[in-house]
Amino acid sequence: MNTPAPVPTSLALMKEVLGRVAAGHSMSEDQAEEVFEVIMSGDATPAQIGGLLMALRVRGETVEEITGAARIMRAKALPVEAPAGAIDTCGTGGDGSGTYNISTAAAFVVAGAGVPVAKHGNRALSSKSGSADVLAALGIKVDADMALIRESLWDNNIGFMMAPRHHNAMRHVAGPRVELGTRTIFNLLGPLANPAQTKLQILGVFASQWVEPMAEVLGRLGIERAWVVHGLDGLDELTTTAPSVVSEWKDGKVHSFEVRPGDAGLKMAHASELKGGDAEVNAAALRALLDGAHGAYRDIVLFNAAAALIVAGKAADLKEGAAIAAKSIDDGAAKAALERMIAITNREV
Repeated sequence: MNTPAPVPTSLALMKEVLGRVAAGHSMSEDQAEEVFEVIMSGDATPAQIGGLLMALRVRGETVEEITGAARIMRAKALPVEAPAGAIDTCGTGGDGSGTYNISTAAAFVVAGAGVPVAKHGNRALSSKSGSADVLAALGIKVDADMALIRESLWDNNIGFMMAPRHHNAMRHVAGPRVELGTRTIFNLLGPLANPAQTKLQILGVFASQWVEPMAEVLGRLGIERAWVVHGLDGLDELTTTAPSVVSEWKDGKVHSFEVRPGDAGLKMAHASELKGGDAEVNAAALRALLDGAHGAYRDIVLFNAAAALIVAGKAADLKEGAAIAAKSIDDGAAKAALERMIAITNREV
């Protein structure tokens, strides 16, 4: 009598977890680490990956599951060393707003104010211009040699890490994600997996329900201070057209509150004033902003930069942060950070 071949441990684990999650149970942080280690090592089938992602999406991902998955994604990333006090300004995307590139512009303003920004991003997925698209349109080489990215971060206070270059393990989930065609846990994981593993972060999320949970996740991942934000007009940024909800991780706990443009001494705007276009249109607007152009785009960038400066310990409140951010633009420091980044990333190694 032939003995059945043993089922590989990874497949057995996936079957067991799929059964549990399909029945409405959640995974512990350790279980999520184990499962996503299997997935991101290429040891799960496309059907298993798709089934798990949809089961989690329908039931709702938990803080423990997101944290465990993020730990694996961070562990498998190609790292970049960041200077002390570095911050990331990154959003989940997926808000479908079609605005100008706000967090990318804010990154140059914050860098000009003397705070290192380890910017983690990608090309557009749900918008016309992702961070990588607008940076490329500005003349930055987004796939520059890693040594040049590090140099720009250390010597110029801003470096851009193109997500696919640092997260090779994501190739194992690319097919199921495309075929599902809907948001999954990986939309939440991207901003949690900065290759520089900064201890400070501004994270924008596409829905208010994720503001507090994502702040808790950041705390579990070892972040020292963070603001997780969502504009009540739908933006994954602090917005100037409506109040924004914020959950701050600081001193080992989450504190949640609302902010408005007036808190930073800024005017309310209309959504139409923030509508952008493709990468070339947004790049032209960003250049004009750094050249000193006033208006709604400048105000929303100042608002988001002010929050980053608070998290970085450079400002006590939004009003002070907005003043420091305005100075970074008006004295040319933010524009200089852009120009130096262009020069560094296009240099031959």
